[in-house]
Amino acid sequence: MGRVVVVGSINVDLVVHVERLPRPGETVTRGVFRKAFGGKGANQAAGAARLGAQTAIVGMVGDDDFGTEALDDLRSFGVDLSHVGVAGGPTGVAAVLVDRQAENLIAVASGANAELAGERVERALGELAPRGTVILAGLEVPDEAVRAAAVHASEFGCTFVLNPAPARQVPPDVVAQADVLTPNQIEAVALGSADQLLQQGARAVVVSRGALGADLYRLGKPSVTQPAFRVDAVDTTGAGDALNAGLAWALSDRRPLEEALRLASAAGALATRAVGARASLATRDEVERLVSG
Repeated sequence: MGRVVVVGSINVDLVVHVERLPRPGETVTRGVFRKAFGGKGANQAAGAARLGAQTAIVGMVGDDDFGTEALDDLRSFGVDLSHVGVAGGPTGVAAVLVDRQAENLIAVASGANAELAGERVERALGELAPRGTVILAGLEVPDEAVRAAAVHASEFGCTFVLNPAPARQVPPDVVAQADVLTPNQIEAVALGSADQLLQQGARAVVVSRGALGADLYRLGKPSVTQPAFRVDAVDTTGAGDALNAGLAWALSDRRPLEEALRLASAAGALATRAVGARASLATRDEVERLVSG
């Protein structure tokens, strides 16, 4: 069994389903509300665990009911929570709007996620991430936490996957230590071209494009396009997180990168089958059936 450690956010999602997404300044009524568990880091940890990886998360929650509920949900997936800290402030919250075409808009209040310190990450990875571990980090936590993950991966022979979401400029030294960068097509525009990221030192860049699939770029090799898998999509919330989880799981299972991307794309597609970021996370058997079918 491969080992995956996620350094990232833990949120509670407040979701409203509407007929269509509002324009700026517009109110859309007759929505349907539900509460779900989210945060890119937590979604990715749940997805990797569901696929069968031995998975831990390094993050922060608040000293509140949302934090307790969020950890209970992660525990139900079998995620190791031994290095999740509790902050004095609130747990992170995401407000999510989803329309009838399964498109979404998301706004996040970081809460406790903003208090994840680099020192905590360094200590946690010292216990959780021996050589060969896949470390998956995202940008809903501070740069110092992400940098600590990158440095540990470089020094201890781990694979470092960076999901640069939500999009912001990534410190060049962190890019240079990334084995795989995984922006979506919007984030890729904000970060610069795949070629620029490769020139900065990233070993590979995977750009996910939703229904158009995903593209893999590496220096000195032709780009590879992975077509999207067809499923009956209900809600695309968390599909990118599921893709990243699938990639981390497959790499921890020692799959070659192109094969890992194919498996990850299947995991991302299957995650859209039900409402909620974790409602239809795929198992290993489901992913392999979709890929082979």
